[in-house]
Amino acid sequence: MAESGAAATKDSSSTAPEDPSSTLLSKGFLGLLVIAAVVGVLVSLAAWCFVELVYQMQRELYTHLPSALGYNHGPPLWWSLPILAIAGLITAFAIVRLPGNGGHVAAEGLKVGGAPTQPIALPGIILAGLASIGMGLVIGPEAPLIALGGGLAVATVKLARKQATSQVLVVVAATGSFAALSFVFGSPLIAAILLIEATGLGRARLPIVLLPGLLGAAIGSLVSIGMGAFTGLSTSAYALGALPLPVYNRPTAAAFAWTIPLALVVAVVAHLIRTGGLGTQRAVKSQQFLLLPLCGLIVSGLAIAFSQATGKGVNEVLFSGQSALPGLVSGAGTWSLSALALLILFKGLGYSISIGSFRGGPTFPAIFLGAAGGIMCSHLPGFPITPAVAVGIGAAIVAILRLPLSAVVVTALLTSKAGPGAEPLVILGVVVSYLATLGLSALPTAKSTIVPAPTNRSEDVPPSAAAQAV
Repeated sequence: MAESGAAATKDSSSTAPEDPSSTLLSKGFLGLLVIAAVVGVLVSLAAWCFVELVYQMQRELYTHLPSALGYNHGPPLWWSLPILAIAGLITAFAIVRLPGNGGHVAAEGLKVGGAPTQPIALPGIILAGLASIGMGLVIGPEAPLIALGGGLAVATVKLARKQATSQVLVVVAATGSFAALSFVFGSPLIAAILLIEATGLGRARLPIVLLPGLLGAAIGSLVSIGMGAFTGLSTSAYALGALPLPVYNRPTAAAFAWTIPLALVVAVVAHLIRTGGLGTQRAVKSQQFLLLPLCGLIVSGLAIAFSQATGKGVNEVLFSGQSALPGLVSGAGTWSLSALALLILFKGLGYSISIGSFRGGPTFPAIFLGAAGGIMCSHLPGFPITPAVAVGIGAAIVAILRLPLSAVVVTALLTSKAGPGAEPLVILGVVVSYLATLGLSALPTAKSTIVPAPTNRSEDVPPSAAAQAV
């Protein structure tokens, strides 16, 4: 008994987390912070260029080019068909012919952690992301930005020190991802929360990654603001910001009652979208050059069908939805219930196809669809538009990403000008949607299709190893 007790004590002591305090005060870690600052500057410049190029591509393809060809009242209804077919060919080339598989498949969730993106994979990831996002597919920019940030950070360190250890590369790659993601979310803190929750960093290792990451993100944000002022190009077209919602200071019993069924419905719809995306991934894997253009044509056809059925523009179905979100909320009174239902149906189908075949991130279309569902539910008695939209967004984010804290924080950012009344409802909706998502994924039919969230390999980095290696 004594021997077993001693063995247990020895085992527990050997697995006890290392105190990171000495590491944080070491000269090596201070050097790592300097590297993080440099990486933050470089990565934010690259992220700014990427999202600005995406924005300019969309404007050229869907506004300036039709006008130059004589379509002065907007592009014809069929305009997106050849564009999305070409996007499929370009994306297929990046996936099949270039290293890196074009980045990860968005239907599998927001993949972070693990081995850093290697610089050799960046051209394929950037090309696939530009073709998918910039040419109008229903997919967001956050996944290519994470890969861009991590890969560029690794390249920077390797150029400066060819013998850099894997521990240093993991920490600096995380710093690059922090910096890139903070740009599109408009907040270093939100990027930090999302990445920390997604990677599952433990208590002992958290400061080792968090401090360089926050520093790089903060400096990079300053650089991006300065670049916007210097060039005159505004980031408001693609950065998230507070939505124009009415002030809502106090939740009511009716709002609480409606929150639960709304969150459950959102979880079911998101589960169907993600399952369809994973099915699309399996279907297109063997014939990328043939089936990706076909997927592009189908998404374009869905947008055209929606426009014909509702009289709204095809752009409501195309694109990630982040730039159209404020207009959707502010113009909620111009949407009928049938038009909103068709929007969720057609954009949801386009979203499902896009995340399973093209390359990008899953977050922003989920936010848009959650807001559309909330606007629909705001017609229910005792459920005003502010809490309905807030619950819809939070429930949709957690159902797609499976990151409850991130869902609450992102929703809080989007509803920050509407008062504190919706926050308890958002938390309730996120919890309900998250549990429902886990339950749906545990069903026998879902086990073979839903890919579990990736585990974080950066947990294998000892707290002192990175600083010692600098």
